Amino acid sequence: MEILKIKDWSLNLPTEGPIIIAGPCSVETETQTLASCHGAARAGAHLLRGGIWKPRTNPGSFEGLGEQGLKWLQKAKAETGLPITCEVANADHVRIALAHGVDVLWIGARTTVNPFAVQAIADALRWHDVPIMVKNPVNPDVKLWIGAVKRLQNVGLSKIAAIHRGFDTLAQKNLYRNPPNWNLVQQFREALPEISIINDPSHIAGRRDLLRSISQKAIDLGLDGLMIETHIDPDNAWSDAKQQVTPDSLQELLSGLQQQVQAESSTTSALESWRSEIDILDKSLMELLALRKDLVKEIAKCKQDHNIAIVQLERWRAMVRKRLEDSKQLGLNQQLVTGIFDAIHADSVQVQQSVSR
Repeated sequence: MEILKIKDWSLNLPTEGPIIIAGPCSVETETQTLASCHGAARAGAHLLRGGIWKPRTNPGSFEGLGEQGLKWLQKAKAETGLPITCEVANADHVRIALAHGVDVLWIGARTTVNPFAVQAIADALRWHDVPIMVKNPVNPDVKLWIGAVKRLQNVGLSKIAAIHRGFDTLAQKNLYRNPPNWNLVQQFREALPEISIINDPSHIAGRRDLLRSISQKAIDLGLDGLMIETHIDPDNAWSDAKQQVTPDSLQELLSGLQQQVQAESSTTSALESWRSEIDILDKSLMELLALRKDLVKEIAKCKQDHNIAIVQLERWRAMVRKRLEDSKQLGLNQQLVTGIFDAIHADSVQVQQSVSR
């Protein structure tokens, strides 16, 4: 079945420029929901979002109000005239949301990783053809993302879009809450070029001061819209307070975005995508070097306590041989790898000497 672009979903969405989806991370109270949604509408939102069911890591965290919150979203829809959207994680959520007039559903990142859960949602939507968006899985697996879309398409849905919300990382420290990995977005676009992609800078950033740069990057790469969490009082939000913005801040952000020049070639966009990914990988390399340095300090203390020499040539030579064997299997330049580990070893010796003084 042919997939319709998001601007063709018959929801009075604009045909030019990015689609803006905004509203609170979580629906908390009627006053907060209505004020946040009205503010988002004034700021330029075309579709109102609100978290009804919140899958959380810790069971003691706020997990959403459920059906009660949908009544307030319904009211926001009636008062602003804008369509509404919320996340669903199972078939029951689908039935309840549709019964309350939710116009667009979305599948969250933690649900996308589970094909059984996605299939259950798809089966609940069979014969409905309700618009639905699919967030990328938390782990950087494009095949899972594509597979979720195809499951929805296989039950006859034609109004399907994707949401890019960044990916989890093993690094302990990172500039982003969920690094964007723009090259994975490019892979998704190449596999499913007919699918509209909405960028979610809120979950990528995890902090409001990074929203503008991520949003601009998404627009530059030709993504179809933005989903930005907007709260009337973000500092006191019940969930994800640091990444939400006020309606006034949303309006300022949107007015400051530069629209992509239509003549920009796809080649340039692809290059920028790969370069952004290289920037993230380089930062990850530096973080790993910092973690390695911490371990070297612990080794230095152990050697000092047990009167062991700092430099142990046999251990070093054996390690270099192993690294070269590994690098050869990975197709890396042997001279490059040797130079890198020579520099690392020299720095490690200096670090151990400074600890031993």
